[in-house]
Amino acid sequence: METNNIELITKMVINAINKKEEKGNGFMVPIGVSARHIHLTQEHVEALFGSGYQLTKKKELMGGQFASNETVTIVGLKLRAIENVRILGPVRKASQVEVSATDAIKLGMKVPVRESGDVKGSAPIAIVGPKGAIYLKEGCIVAMRHIHMSPKDAQAAGVRDGDIVSVKADNERGTIFNHVKIRVDDSFTLEMHIDTDEANAAQIATGNTVTIIK
Repeated sequence: METNNIELITKMVINAINKKEEKGNGFMVPIGVSARHIHLTQEHVEALFGSGYQLTKKKELMGGQFASNETVTIVGLKLRAIENVRILGPVRKASQVEVSATDAIKLGMKVPVRESGDVKGSAPIAIVGPKGAIYLKEGCIVAMRHIHMSPKDAQAAGVRDGDIVSVKADNERGTIFNHVKIRVDDSFTLEMHIDTDEANAAQIATGNTVTIIK
């Protein structure tokens, strides 16, 4: 291949990479602060609330999910408890409890940071409802920070499902969040989810925006 052709191809590749990087930089994303919550199987819903019980809807969330009216108490290994933890619906194939690092300290537990659904080897937790209680040998996690996107938003931001990016909160604290996972689905509304610890540390509230910087 001639030198001129090699130089031309190299220049085209570099330009393409630069365009992708520029596309990802400066893309603004609204924040949704996620408080502690629980996902349950139908079997566990009935164990906690009674045979045949169905979750009732309090508030619509993205992707067909909803905050239910039902709440429960979670109990750690040292019998330390947190009350009024809300259940999110609809029911899932596996039960999962999502808490903040501060919650984990209150429960007296070591809880790993995981992507939602990745509960293998995670912390055990007991859940107490009005009609019964269940014990999960694994299933309690601190949720990995992530951004929900539609395919159109992902294309505009120059990212793909599963990418790991950094984002900046350009406020008084000037916080940069690394290790933010991109999650893309047709049902998703553009929003970055962080827990209450992260939001308080960075002085961010639901509705504020952050910017993808990498």
